[in-house]
Amino acid sequence: MQALIEITQGIGNIFISLIGVYIWVLIIQALLTFVNPDPYNPVVQFLNRITSPAYKFVRKFIRTDYSGLDLAPLVIIVALQIVTVILSTLLRSL
Repeated sequence: MQALIEITQGIGNIFISLIGVYIWVLIIQALLTFVNPDPYNPVVQFLNRITSPAYKFVRKFIRTDYSGLDLAPLVIIVALQIVTVILSTLLRSL
């Protein structure tokens, strides 16, 4: 039984780490919008492909454009931070 708990905690910690990486991807993408990068750059295209589904999902439910400033990354980051806190609390309780 102890081995199953440790495996679950390990998988949960990997998931938390992936959420952290995705948060950094969102931050980088949000910062890139301020400098208007080349849309044909492979890195920019990759970041757009990774972040656009989450942006579309949030924009479907919430209006995120206020005075030309898009708050979708902020909404997603806050939601992911909440998920991280809940998941880490659940994993510690095992």
